[in-house]
Order: sequence, then structure tokens, then C-alpha cells
Amino acid sequence: MMEQLTGKTLIILLHEIYGVNDHIAYYRQRFEEQGHEVLTPNLLGRAPFAYGEEAAAYSYFINEVGFDASAREVRGLIEANRQQYNAILLAGFSVGATVAWMCSGSGGLDGIIGFYGSRIRNYADIKPCCPALLYFASEEPFDVPGLARQLRETERTRVEVIAAGHGFMNPFHPSYLPEQAEACMTGCSEFLRQEKRTLPRAAK
Repeated sequence: MMEQLTGKTLIILLHEIYGVNDHIAYYRQRFEEQGHEVLTPNLLGRAPFAYGEEAAAYSYFINEVGFDASAREVRGLIEANRQQYNAILLAGFSVGATVAWMCSGSGGLDGIIGFYGSRIRNYADIKPCCPALLYFASEEPFDVPGLARQLRETERTRVEVIAAGHGFMNPFHPSYLPEQAEACMTGCSEFLRQEKRTLPRAAK
């Protein structure tokens, strides 16, 4: 069981369609090195898919798990941990980013970070109750600039479009772009520091 320390920041790290794999373990360590507690829920409820099983992983997530059920599970985790942390944030990749965005409108959060949550376009009318930092890849099969313009008009939402393909943050995937990934992590670190400085609540 993860040790829970009063006054700490908890980051709930949400995986891609592949599940809790080497990619998620890598970013869990990165966030822990910054001094945060990290929870990595297995929304699939099974072992991770291999990267070569992309079609099967996508089908499983859509047909056996789903965005709505994932969002309900994450909201439950937020509620279960709310009194034990001074701040709770969500960080997610791909479908995990979309789930984070879906949860942002229901309260109980201090911020979300999303990387290439392409399905956010289906939930673009959500009004987050907390600051949101969203990174999109420019090379997607939909109108990324149009979505970015729409989301930038949403209060508390910052949007960055990175000249890259989907998956550019994953150091274990062929799409990985280390320079862009590190620039985004620098942005995330500043976002987390900013939210910590502006939190109105005291440590419980």
C-alpha cells in the first residue's frame, strides 16, 4: 500500500490504452523524484497490452472499460484520498488525459495535466473547476488547431500544441521525442509549483 502523508501532493497518474506499463512506471518515478506521492490505478483491471497490440488494446478499453466507467473510478479515488492530501492532481496520457479532463468538471481536484487526450474533443464543453494544462500533438487525424482554439477560451485552461505525433512522451515507443518530452515536463513542474503556491487550503 502506498504510504500517505498529511500535507503531501498526490498525483493520480492515468495510463494510455495499454495499461500500467513501463511508460507509466517511468513517469511515476519522475513525479516521485519531484517529491509527490503518485497513485497509478489500473483502469483496465488486467495485465498491460504490448505496444504491438494497439488495436486490441483500443478495442478492450472502448468495449470492456470505457471513458465513463474510468471517470467514475477516478472520482472514487479522489474522494477516498481527499482528506489525506493537501492537493490532488490528475495527470494522464491519451485516454488517461481524456478521463482527467472529464473529472475536472466535478470538483475535488487542484489541477489536471493531460498529454494528447485526443478524445477530449468529444467533451470540449466541460468547464474545469480547477486549473488544467493540456498538451496536444500536432500530428493527429482531427483538427488540433481548432480544438486548441476552443479550449483556450475555457476558463482555467492552458493549451499547448507540440510539433509531434501521438505518443511523443513515451520513452519506450517509436514516437518518443526526448527534447519535446523534456520541455513538457519542465512545463509540468512549473504548473505543479504554481498550483502549490496558490492553493487556498492548509495542510490537513
